[in-house]
Amino acid sequence: MTLNRLVLWRHGETDYNATGRWQGHLDSALTETGWNQARFAVPVLTGFAPELVVASDLRRATNTATVFTDAVGIPLRIDERLRETNLGKWQGLTSEEVEVEWPGSIDQWRADPTVAPPDGESRIEVADRAAEVVAEVDREFSGTVMLCAHGGLITALTGRLLDLPVESWSLFGGIGNCHWTVFTRRPGGDGRWRLSSYNAGTTR
Repeated sequence: MTLNRLVLWRHGETDYNATGRWQGHLDSALTETGWNQARFAVPVLTGFAPELVVASDLRRATNTATVFTDAVGIPLRIDERLRETNLGKWQGLTSEEVEVEWPGSIDQWRADPTVAPPDGESRIEVADRAAEVVAEVDREFSGTVMLCAHGGLITALTGRLLDLPVESWSLFGGIGNCHWTVFTRRPGGDGRWRLSSYNAGTTR
């Protein structure tokens, strides 16, 4: 089997998003706004008719995914390989605090996917583990699967799925809370993915 479509859905707003702090592997909680963002997205995402949702084990993604799966009645899997980038010593800090301690490091990290924060992981490593999940569901399903994950992971995985040069990955903008990115198979049977939409979302 091979998938026809893959939907990557970012979690709703968290307390760390609202206060401008870097999350990474920290298990932050959805705000009330985040819960509502997930609820508002359900009617639109239902139109993709996913057969399965696979979510990161961090509760901001798991809770977002559960809003959808409970409403629609489809299976949910949890997979820690869909976690956000491990940001190491930057986790829990604001950008200003990171800049004071590691001047210029954020810009370098954003520009080069091979760079990792102190004690963290690079976006190359994030894409590697996320691509394993995609490969597994690709062998199992032939319709649509949705992954509920994190902004950094989604941008890294986008570069990987499109087979773009690593130096081009930094050209992608960020993913808004509860926004999604959609891939479909290219016609012709070569199995390659094409980007159908990026950072799409509801207006509410």
